[in-house]
Amino acid sequence: MSVLPHTAAGTAGQYSHEAFLYAGAAEFLAGAMSLLGPALAAGDPVLALLSGSKIGVLRRQLGAAASRVSFADMADVGANPARITAEWWRFAQAHAGAPRLRGIGEAMSPDRSAAEIGECELYEALLNVAFDAATPLRLVCPYDLATLTADVVEEAQRNHPFLTSGPDREACASFRPPDPAEPYARPLPDRPADVACLPFQRGALGHLRAYVAAWARAAGLAERPAVSLVAAVNEVATNSLRHGGGQGELRVWTDGGSLLCEVCDRGHLTQPLAGRLPPTADGGAGLWLAHQLTDLVQIHSAAGRTAIRIHQRL
Repeated sequence: MSVLPHTAAGTAGQYSHEAFLYAGAAEFLAGAMSLLGPALAAGDPVLALLSGSKIGVLRRQLGAAASRVSFADMADVGANPARITAEWWRFAQAHAGAPRLRGIGEAMSPDRSAAEIGECELYEALLNVAFDAATPLRLVCPYDLATLTADVVEEAQRNHPFLTSGPDREACASFRPPDPAEPYARPLPDRPADVACLPFQRGALGHLRAYVAAWARAAGLAERPAVSLVAAVNEVATNSLRHGGGQGELRVWTDGGSLLCEVCDRGHLTQPLAGRLPPTADGGAGLWLAHQLTDLVQIHSAAGRTAIRIHQRL
C-alpha cells in the first residue's frame, strides 16, 4: 500500500473517505485528536458524529476548544444509518467555500443488529459517491478492532479508499468502489416462507393503509410509530405505482421485536443516494420520508424487481 502524509488528505479541493482502525479507548482518543487538533489549529470547520460517551471524552480533552466542534450523538442522527449521509451533506453545504472541512463519524458499533450492520456497511459504501472530488472534506470513520467482528472490519476496508492511523494514511488495497449503476443489487435476508401477500394497484392505497394499520394494532405497536409506519409504506407504495409498473405487492410480518413491511414492484432503482439526501423539486420525497419515519429501510433492486423492506420496532 502506498503511504501518504495526512497533509495530502483532504486538502483544498479533495474529498477523502478514510477508515480509522483502532483498538480501545486510548487509541481512539489519540487518533481522534490527530484529526481534530490540527483542524482546530487551522480554523477548519469540524463535525463529529459519535456516541455520547466518546463526545464526552473529546470535550474533556479539548477543553475550551470543544466549543469550535459541532458534535451530534450518533444514537440520534444515525439510529437509521441511511440518515447519516444528510448530516454530512448539510455540514458541507453550511460551510460552502471553506478551503477544508473535517469530519469524524462512527456509525458501526457492536450493539447494532445484523440488519443495522448491513445498512451501516451500505452507508459507508455509498459515501464514496456522496461527494464529488472537489469537496474539501476529509471524512474519517472509526472502527474498534477490540469490539467488532473480523468480517465487519474486512468490509470496512472494502468500503474505504484509505486507512488512517497516526500521522499517515494509506491507500487501501482491499477497497472496492460501489457500482453506481447497481447500488442496491445485494440480496436481502430471506423473509419467512409463509408470509401473506397483498397485491395493490392504483386506487387501492386506502385498503393498503388500513391493512398496515391493522397489523400494527395486532402487533402492539404504539400509536405514533404505527402512524409513521403507515405513512412510510404509503409513500413507498406510491412510488411503486409511479415508477414500478403501476402495481405492487405488500408483505407484512414480525421478526426480532420489529414489525416489517416489504413493498415489491417491477421497477429498478439506480440512484445511489435516493432517499438519503433531502428531496428536491425533481422528486425523491417518498424514500426520504420512509427513512425519516421508521427505524430501518432495506432495499434490493435489480433489473425488473425492487423490494423495499421497512422496519419499525415494537
